[in-house]
Amino acid sequence: MIRVVFYKDSKDEYIGFSLSGHAGYAKAGQDIVCAAVSALCLNTVNSVEAFTKDLIRLETDEAAGVLKLRFVNTVSPESKLLTDALKLGLEGIRDNNNFRYLSVTTKRRCKS
Repeated sequence: MIRVVFYKDSKDEYIGFSLSGHAGYAKAGQDIVCAAVSALCLNTVNSVEAFTKDLIRLETDEAAGVLKLRFVNTVSPESKLLTDALKLGLEGIRDNNNFRYLSVTTKRRCKS
């Protein structure tokens, strides 16, 4: 199962998100759930980098299926919109697959 966690601070502002795991919908290279989730997440990272001035820290491990994005400063309205759109897309994939291959949650954290 792919687990996506969106992190928000005490003011309900995004501070980042993480993705880990593999969907297990089909064999590697044929897994459309994994491909869809990866495409949405990578597009969000690329869009934040291309269309905002927000600074991010990015950590990836393709073999382990890990992607972690952390906003370094306060999130701009553009990055908030992009992250909201990512969450909406992921929830749609999750809902269409009966929650079997994808988990999407939000956790509160103090920004450090």
